[in-house]
Amino acid sequence: MNRTIAAAVICALTATIAACKPPPTDADLRRATPAAEPTFASAPLPSPDTKGAVWAHSPAHAGRLIYGIPGNPALLALECLDEPGELPALQITRISPADSGAGALLALVGNGHIGRIAVDAVKVNGASVWQGRAPAGMTLWEPLAGPRQLTVTVPGAGMVTVNPSTLPMELIERCRGA
Repeated sequence: MNRTIAAAVICALTATIAACKPPPTDADLRRATPAAEPTFASAPLPSPDTKGAVWAHSPAHAGRLIYGIPGNPALLALECLDEPGELPALQITRISPADSGAGALLALVGNGHIGRIAVDAVKVNGASVWQGRAPAGMTLWEPLAGPRQLTVTVPGAGMVTVNPSTLPMELIERCRGA
């Protein structure tokens, strides 16, 4: 019986002590965390007009294709990287301004496939552009390996409509064979 009374007294005291303390709040977290400076990405760019755009072999780099309207700056570049000791890889560059240190997913959509590849802002010839690479054997490259139109999108860099051509398909097959 004494144990029962002692247990009841302990429970009563515990309830009384708990009732005296206010419940926890988020207020302490807000005061302890310094306000961060807001950072914003650059304003999104409109999708470029690709009427008349074509794939062509790069005059500056053998084994590299560029895509754009003849006489204008290129919009995309596709290249096979065959480095010793590594699997052959394809590198895609969306030639569009990219914020320093930024990363995104580039989406390839078309020819019955969807591919996504991680791209980062990389300095090329003094300009920061979107660039990513992945092994040539991955299925993410399949949208480029078909005979129909496709789209290439990077958030904030607009959507590039890619007109049909056999050149990307040939480059991918050659790279996979390496």
